[in-house]
Amino acid sequence: MQFRPLGKSGLDVSVICLGTMTWGEQNTEAEAHAQLDRALDAGVNFIDAAEIYPVPTSAETYGATERIIGTWLAARHGRERVILATKAASRADWLPWIREGHPRLDRKNLEPALDASLQRLQTDYVDLYQMHWPDRTTNYFGELGYAHQADDAPIPVEETLAVLGDFVKAGKVRHVGLSNETPWGIMAFLRAAERHNLPAVVSVQNPYSLLNRTFEVGNAEVAIREQVGLLAYSPLAFGALSGKYLGVPPKGARLTLDRFSKFTRYTGPTGRTATAEYVNLARQHGLDPARMALAWVHSRPFTTSTIIGATTLEQLDANIASVDLTLPPEVVQGIEAIHARLPNPCP
Repeated sequence: MQFRPLGKSGLDVSVICLGTMTWGEQNTEAEAHAQLDRALDAGVNFIDAAEIYPVPTSAETYGATERIIGTWLAARHGRERVILATKAASRADWLPWIREGHPRLDRKNLEPALDASLQRLQTDYVDLYQMHWPDRTTNYFGELGYAHQADDAPIPVEETLAVLGDFVKAGKVRHVGLSNETPWGIMAFLRAAERHNLPAVVSVQNPYSLLNRTFEVGNAEVAIREQVGLLAYSPLAFGALSGKYLGVPPKGARLTLDRFSKFTRYTGPTGRTATAEYVNLARQHGLDPARMALAWVHSRPFTTSTIIGATTLEQLDANIASVDLTLPPEVVQGIEAIHARLPNPCP
């Protein structure tokens, strides 16, 4: 396993981060525990969760993923073996079961959110506490264009960061991070930290894959210059870059399940065309398509860790093995040629 610094935190995290959003939905508690055991045996020390997991979110499954991690930590006495990250839900009228339908990034919401996460995780602290998406109205979750709303009333960045600073002082959180953020958002948090002597964010968790390289526009420079590295999620585009959806998809594959029917981000015609080209490129060079796609994400200078999600141990093993692959120059050239013709088909 390879390790990289988590921003300026002083922590080194594995290049592979174990994603958990299927646990409690597609995976049982026993299967999740087996994944944790297998990942740690392979050298993975980084686990990412969120209070809203598993996905798709629902009132019935809310918090199930964190509870599953908590039972593993208790059973294995494994807290000191892992760097544990989770995320707080932000402003969302589509989550009526969370804090009476008004989750925000303020003290009233963040204090009970963190305490509940810690209780479910059966731990006194998390190593990385991330804001799952901005409190303000901006372009994230696949929206490229920014449409300003003058009457928007977001929680001020300084207010959010002050609460997070208190969590750090109390020992409940070691470091803070962002997710689904823009360059403006990252810099606003960094400026506020500097001005008010508050914790500086150490990472940003955004989507990044061969089908969605929008992070490279703006965010990549911030990530490198400010040492706020990318925790790349959906590096296989919900499994699409494995090629399994190009023909008859295997039984039980995520995007064939009814409860995932609204997740159409990676199944449009342009996305399928680009996916087919990347899959063909990999096979022309004797590479597994999924392993090539993950190796690409690992190789980016702004990537701190790549978040992988698997529903089987076989998938998990294959994804972890991607850290050993260095892409030949001709493969990199082929990737860039496809990207030039079909840029960011699935933002």
